[in-house]
Amino acid sequence: MNSSVDCRLCAQELPSALERKQPSNHVCAVIVAGGNGVRFGNPRGKQLVSLCGMPMVCWSVLACDRAPSIDAIVLVAPPARKQQMLDAIAHNLRLRCPISFAQAGRTRQESVASGLESVPKGYDIVAIHDGARPAVLPQTIEQVIARLLKDSTLGGAIAACPSVDTLKIVENSLIVSTPDRSLYWCAQTPQVFHLRALYNALSAAQREGYVGTDDASLVERYGSQVACVQSPRSNIKVTLPEDLVIAEALLERRFSEESRLGEGIRPS
Repeated sequence: MNSSVDCRLCAQELPSALERKQPSNHVCAVIVAGGNGVRFGNPRGKQLVSLCGMPMVCWSVLACDRAPSIDAIVLVAPPARKQQMLDAIAHNLRLRCPISFAQAGRTRQESVASGLESVPKGYDIVAIHDGARPAVLPQTIEQVIARLLKDSTLGGAIAACPSVDTLKIVENSLIVSTPDRSLYWCAQTPQVFHLRALYNALSAAQREGYVGTDDASLVERYGSQVACVQSPRSNIKVTLPEDLVIAEALLERRFSEESRLGEGIRPS
């Protein structure tokens, strides 16, 4: 896709669309980038596929770095790709947050657990984000963090969007029922938790051999409430090759608008 805007250059020149501040909430982002790329069809892993001039994982790292409440990042990836990912980040981004590496596990759940073990001491809150959600906005990350901090009864808060499709319950290809769509939301990341709540939920799941569909499902199962924060549908997960085309279009449009308005295009 040809673009009139150099997205990679914009990413380097744009420190943040949000006001920076001294972090006070001790939030560490854990970016899970351990997928093997089977569904995507790339044996190198989709996180290293080029997206608007940078490896895809760089966009998730960049968004977390620009969220003012986050002041440390843990990247969870397979050991074989560690150096490639760290080199890609070093060559493409100027980060304010320190970044460290954790080894990916056999499953996403194991990878999250590994990421938590690598969170630096002193962090009370973790923001788990998919390395394959490159179009997330720093504002979305901040809103989810703020929702958790606003309510002391919560164990977590997640980015999500209401379903816009009619849903069907299907067995053996036959429709069983059509549930009320208004009750259904599509879960995204970031998913933000009190570190202890997520750690306890992961430990319980490991003991019981339970595998959740996302991190929030583990925390819910362990007895904590989790809130949804409405986020843009543009916060897509790149799973199949056609998703990459959509992500590229979203990023190009975003940076075209920022370039036209002159927002944030200034030295850091």
